[in-house]
Amino acid sequence: MSEETIHVVAPGDESFDVPTTLPVLPVRDVVVYPGVTVPLAIGRPASLAALEAAGQDGFMLVATQRDPATEEPGVADLYPVASIVRVVRILDARRDGKQALVVGVARSRFHSPVATEPALRVRIDLVTERTVESSESEAAWRRVVMLAQRVIDLRDDLPDEWKTFIGGIPSPGVLADLIASNLPLPPEEKARLLAEDDVLARLRRVEGHLDREVTIAETQQALRTESEAGEQDPKRREHTLRQRMREIQQEIGEGDAGLAEVDELRERLDAANLPEEARAQAERELKRLSALPQHAPDRHLIRTYLEWILDLPFSVETEDQLDLHHAHEVLEADHHGLDKVKERILEFLAVRKLAPDAKAPILCFVGPPGVGKTSLGRSIARAMGRKFARASLGGVRDEAEIRGHRRTYVGAMPGRILQSLKRAGARNPIFLLDEVDKLGADFRGDPSSALLEVLDPEQNHTFSDHYLEVPFDLSRVLFIATANTLSTIPPALLDRMEVIELPGYTGRDKGVIAREHLLPKQLEGHGLSEERVTVTDAALEKVVAEYTREAGVRNLERRIATLMRKAARRVAEEGADTQVAVDEAFVADALGAPPHLPETAERTEMPGVVVGLAATAHGGDILFIEATVVRGGKGIRLRLTGQLGDVMRESAEAALSWVRSHAAEIGLPEELGPCEIHLHVPAGAVPKDGPSAGVTLVSAIVSALSGHRARGHVALTGEISLRGRVLPVGGIKDKVLAASRAGIDTVVLPRRNEKDLVDVPDDVKEGLTIHLVDAVDDVLPLVIEPAVAA
Repeated sequence: MSEETIHVVAPGDESFDVPTTLPVLPVRDVVVYPGVTVPLAIGRPASLAALEAAGQDGFMLVATQRDPATEEPGVADLYPVASIVRVVRILDARRDGKQALVVGVARSRFHSPVATEPALRVRIDLVTERTVESSESEAAWRRVVMLAQRVIDLRDDLPDEWKTFIGGIPSPGVLADLIASNLPLPPEEKARLLAEDDVLARLRRVEGHLDREVTIAETQQALRTESEAGEQDPKRREHTLRQRMREIQQEIGEGDAGLAEVDELRERLDAANLPEEARAQAERELKRLSALPQHAPDRHLIRTYLEWILDLPFSVETEDQLDLHHAHEVLEADHHGLDKVKERILEFLAVRKLAPDAKAPILCFVGPPGVGKTSLGRSIARAMGRKFARASLGGVRDEAEIRGHRRTYVGAMPGRILQSLKRAGARNPIFLLDEVDKLGADFRGDPSSALLEVLDPEQNHTFSDHYLEVPFDLSRVLFIATANTLSTIPPALLDRMEVIELPGYTGRDKGVIAREHLLPKQLEGHGLSEERVTVTDAALEKVVAEYTREAGVRNLERRIATLMRKAARRVAEEGADTQVAVDEAFVADALGAPPHLPETAERTEMPGVVVGLAATAHGGDILFIEATVVRGGKGIRLRLTGQLGDVMRESAEAALSWVRSHAAEIGLPEELGPCEIHLHVPAGAVPKDGPSAGVTLVSAIVSALSGHRARGHVALTGEISLRGRVLPVGGIKDKVLAASRAGIDTVVLPRRNEKDLVDVPDDVKEGLTIHLVDAVDDVLPLVIEPAVAA
């Protein structure tokens, strides 16, 4: 019985009787079109079996694989439309392979296999082309012929005879198939063209691809012409060539991820307005990156370096808001008091308005914890309309934290200065160097020395980080350093900064801050409102006076937070409509026994105890100096305890020498010994040093030797000389504020410190009696109580 066949008319009007079931030859990355002759290399066993089944002058189906990696494809792994081909010639090849020359006959769809061994065999179904003769079809045909001939004219590797050949093709479908087979298209696009049965639609798709080929060919010719004439700018030529390289890779479906990465970085580099030196360095690194293989270990290091250069704001700058009235309103709204700092910022804005290119000052806010140094930096940034950057330097001991690590180290990265600028996104932010007094130094270098370049207006316009090794201009940055004390800041670093002292707050200031700033913040943080929780002024005054004795307001905020937690619990337990009144009784119940009660009178009941004033890194404070006399022994001996420093020990020796030399004048026996005078400063775990306790030590020794008590409401400060002069000391404002907080009503100060009282708030001075003295003789009558008459 003869095999069933179908009649097929091939291009060129040649007709064949083709079997309805054909062996399938799967091919990789090749699409055979009707009317096109294609050589095929065949080596897989199933493919060889298909070729053998077809035989010389026989027919088979050539189908393109969806995935070239599939070794034994089934029907589902092939594109559904394939070409029926006639085997023209079969040749032996090396290693048991074959070569076959085939010519496409017709398009065909195929269905589920009728056999899989020894070769895949399927039933075919011819695809009938849809051809409509119209003016539109005629125009598309002519357009394709014209574009194809234009490509031949532009391409030197294509012979001119092809123009005549293309113009003589009588069928639009054959023309489209012939051109499609010769275009550099990806296999999936060629398979779509083979599956397109509408001739006009196929012509239009081929027309689009020819348009792109004409553009590419014209670009190549223009480049070649300009290059020969030497007219094209080298950078433009390089950019055009790279763009062309990307287009070619997209056309042939061979995009390189590594090249795309380089192109992305190059586009960013072209868009970035980098300084000349930074751009030259970035260009060098980009060339290194483009020369490295895709999986080279150094690629990610170079890419990271380039991304740092491109992300840094070399030329990004925000515009200053130079409205002094607006800045003043912002500063007043954010912080209570601190008039000196606000005045300085407004002066800076005024100078910037009149002289935009003036160098920015380096400010250093010095004050106890909790007075608002860090938050003031944010407020200044808001007032000026600048970005805010912050770097915490507390505990930093490695110089690389400031200047970065060199790229030879594993995990190298820029220092904190450039890291913060990258986060800020502008080259002129307000940059807060927090806790600059707590920098350390060890074998890894001295970070404070690395800051010298950062904070020097004459040098920081060319700041060089070890990681980048290109200069970065820091002259537009407004640096603000914060510190609790100046004593630990190296002199060379301190010399570069303008010091602005932020002393502690008075009790009245704390009350205003608590009402206007802390209380609204804590109400919101605890889900409460002013309608639900009311806090009386008396309650806040009680918290300030009896539960806090700090220079700042952090502990005050913690106490208010405790009150809000208690109130929140009551509201949660009793219902949302509950009204809570926070009064003095509520404060006493919520906070317990007050830790700070007046104790000066109690501590000075016995002779030999005198109240002194001290300035610490946490603000001003009072201290009690105790003296006692132990009779016996040989001569007069001095014993000091309380972890005192060398300067304070020397002050005690000077005080004893003055008392011994003026014993008769102050009513003491001329011969004070033999005895041991023991001076002790309580809180022995806290180191104490400095000369400002001189008058307090003298008063304590005189009180102990005379047996007369010192007045508990009087506090002293001042250095003494051997001649009995009272010399000026520092920290007057902090000390006076501490005396006011502790309930002291009389303060004795050196006369030469009178000028420092200008900084003391008027309400504090009104509540104190201040005595200014020149000599120790003036101090003792104010401190030592007279003898009680018998």
